[in-house]
Amino acid sequence: MRKILTSAVVVAVLSATPSLALDVTKTATVAAPPATVWNTIGEFCGIGDWHQAVEKCVLSEKGGKKVRTLSLKGGGTIVEEQVARDEKTMAYTYAILESPLPVEGYKSTFSVAPDGKGSKLTWTGSFKAKGAPDAKAEEVVGGIYEGGLKGIFDKAR
Repeated sequence: MRKILTSAVVVAVLSATPSLALDVTKTATVAAPPATVWNTIGEFCGIGDWHQAVEKCVLSEKGGKKVRTLSLKGGGTIVEEQVARDEKTMAYTYAILESPLPVEGYKSTFSVAPDGKGSKLTWTGSFKAKGAPDAKAEEVVGGIYEGGLKGIFDKAR
């Protein structure tokens, strides 16, 4: 009886423990100076110029923060808020407010750094899976990052 009770307590504790955040990072190297790459990335709504999945980006403000509404090719909308931006270090951080993606609690940072004679782009995100297995959520986010990095690579070189 004691063994059954102990097992039940362990199961209850594990069930109540929040799931750990998932992390995805993708990088790319571009044979262009960091300032050129950062200029290619552009302002917060610049994603509409280099990400092949984005049909249109509309910029607005909410509580003094920039908010972009992304209309996706093939349908769907993602609303993201810029949390921080640092022109000197060439990085910005944003969070998803609304999305059809299988994620929640999503926060991401996109940065450009010198790398030899070129630039290294790093796109990293932290989130929890929502309505899908962890591996599927990681695959979806990783695919978005890879597509965006390719778009910047193609435009900036």
